[in-house]
Amino acid sequence: MKLTFLGTGTSCGVPFIGCTCPICTSKDPHDKRLRTSALLEVDGKHILFDCGPDFRQQMLNVSFNKLDGIFLSHEHYDHVGGIDDLRPFMIFGEVNIYAEDFCATHIEERIPYCFIPKEKRYPGVPAINLIRIEPHIPVKIDNIEIVPIRVMHAKLPILGYRVGNLAYITDMKTIDEKEYEYLKNIHTLVVNGLRHKIHQSHQTIEEAIEFSKRIGAKKTYITHLSHDAGLHEIEQKKLPNNIFFAYDNLTIDIPDN
Repeated sequence: MKLTFLGTGTSCGVPFIGCTCPICTSKDPHDKRLRTSALLEVDGKHILFDCGPDFRQQMLNVSFNKLDGIFLSHEHYDHVGGIDDLRPFMIFGEVNIYAEDFCATHIEERIPYCFIPKEKRYPGVPAINLIRIEPHIPVKIDNIEIVPIRVMHAKLPILGYRVGNLAYITDMKTIDEKEYEYLKNIHTLVVNGLRHKIHQSHQTIEEAIEFSKRIGAKKTYITHLSHDAGLHEIEQKKLPNNIFFAYDNLTIDIPDN
């Protein structure tokens, strides 16, 4: 199983427009962050986590393949703003997007032209099969099982996902105690850590570290970072040995056992 970080930045990306801080003006490519998204390759299938406004740019950096499933965490624009750019993937047929009901309904309202009957649809519009899912009910793509996990983005219920030994969670602030049952024996954890200062709807980097320790992940990659997180080169040295700042275009291997 292989995961590529397509983007590791918060909703405004890094650099932040108009900002002249040391992070936003850094020449280190590790400090350039598109909006958060990741591509999982497993058993010849390609699964996308979130489809934000940088989707087109991100996909120019990877091989062009069929997307076998797109799993959305929630309906905020930085996680769904690239759905219209799925058009090139129509050569493979309809694209399956998985989202819970609240998120799916908002998508239908924002881009209704994608969901009118095929015979009335404007030529070139993405052909999307929007599939509603629920926490804890596994989704199967061939022999691959994806388990949605409930986490909270401040007061908004959103989804994280577990695939084998990988847990992919972004935009989390808190998680209910019962959800830890779905995170047992995780090898690789991807989780958000916005910055060091407390935020109302996102974990801090320190909270992400504590969460990793709580579930006992062997390796943890922190994503959804803002320019307030600090310079990659400096901050990485402060982290525990098994915890890393993710960065755009980083590819990691996740063992089966």
